[in-house]
Amino acid sequence: MGAVLGACTAASCAANLACCCGSAACSLCCNFCPTCKNSTSTRIVYSIFLLFGLVVSCIVLAPGIRHKLNQIPYLCEHASETCDSIVGYLAVYRVCFGLAAFFLLFCLLMYGVTSSRDVRSKIQNGFWGIKILLFLGAIVAAFFIPQGKFSEVWMYFGLIGSFLFILIQLVLLVDFAHTWNSSWVGRMEESGSKVWAVLLLCATFLMYGFCVAGIVCLYVYFTYSQESSCHTNKFFISFNLILCIIASVLAIHPKVQERLPTSGLLQASVISLYTVYLTWSALSFQPDKNCNGFYETHITLAGMDSQAIIGVILMFVMVVYASVRTASSSQVGKLGMSSPKHSSALDKETTVLSEGDETRSDVGLVEEGGEGRRVYDDEDGGVAYSYSFYHFMLMLASLYIMMTLTNWYKPVGSDFSKLQYSETAVWVKIASSWLCQLIYIWTLLAPALFPDRDFS
Repeated sequence: MGAVLGACTAASCAANLACCCGSAACSLCCNFCPTCKNSTSTRIVYSIFLLFGLVVSCIVLAPGIRHKLNQIPYLCEHASETCDSIVGYLAVYRVCFGLAAFFLLFCLLMYGVTSSRDVRSKIQNGFWGIKILLFLGAIVAAFFIPQGKFSEVWMYFGLIGSFLFILIQLVLLVDFAHTWNSSWVGRMEESGSKVWAVLLLCATFLMYGFCVAGIVCLYVYFTYSQESSCHTNKFFISFNLILCIIASVLAIHPKVQERLPTSGLLQASVISLYTVYLTWSALSFQPDKNCNGFYETHITLAGMDSQAIIGVILMFVMVVYASVRTASSSQVGKLGMSSPKHSSALDKETTVLSEGDETRSDVGLVEEGGEGRRVYDDEDGGVAYSYSFYHFMLMLASLYIMMTLTNWYKPVGSDFSKLQYSETAVWVKIASSWLCQLIYIWTLLAPALFPDRDFS
């Protein structure tokens, strides 16, 4: 009897594992969710993978966990007495290395997939059980990498990846602002109510209010010093302020409005606020203690501050937004996330079942009573987004998580018991803020400068 029960249990576990490994996993997970596309549900699951890595990275920063990690011999080989204050950062580096390696693997594996009939498309949308094991294995394996120069070298990869992800965040923010503006303007025109116009103005003024307050705080905390003139900080703040003013003026310029009717102050206010945030984030790591109001003489505690929390929340919101946004009909598609072969007809809220069993297995089942809560296949004619680029974005997000949670600090040489503010991080974030503003200004000027080209 025991053998029979054991066999039944094993069979049941095998069946459940097979179900999890198949493409039906997303459908089963979303049976309790509103109707959604298969491509959307897949991206949401990958976002959950990223969220899990983020949560694990936050957990390893806890003091109790750091104490346990201290027992790993080579992890704090050179840190001696203050190992407890840095091991959390080393653990975050390793967790994010495994996270980035996982997404890089799928980025390379999915390169060039343009049809849902490609066998790699089945891998993208299924085999979730195997992916979970691979995901966990990558994170665990990262802890067995010898220390050496790992953290020092990996930090520079993190700086480059974070710089690229900040630029992607800009495109997502611009798309979000355009969508927000179009939605409220559309509701105002449909209803004829001025409430939406008032809300639009309030949101715009509120964001500009935060921008002004932020600029004032930057001047107070990062330029006022009796021992130093802080010319560099004054230049950074003033130059970014000028860029914000230029972008705001161009957004409502008649020539720009003529070629780009959707432009407005709401989008400019969002980009300006993002620029102020990047400026604050950059100046917070200014090595000159006389020009840094948040300077810490002794960096001894690995943990999260308000800047890290804001950065991580913004990052994850943008990743989720990229996951649920229809790439082919938005600015998100200009990132390379949309597929040229994906027909717009596939966006309809209908499920087309082909005669083949293969297609049927990928389409969610309709519940009894005609309930529309299911996942349906929207990639019958082609992939809905670039699989490879989406994984590339998640890989960059993993590096951004690593740098944000470790506060962009860097170890001093091979002595991981000492941390210092990184001037490289200052320039990476300042350069990102400049490039963000210049890209946005170019999107405003390009349609007016080149009227013969289509910038829609």
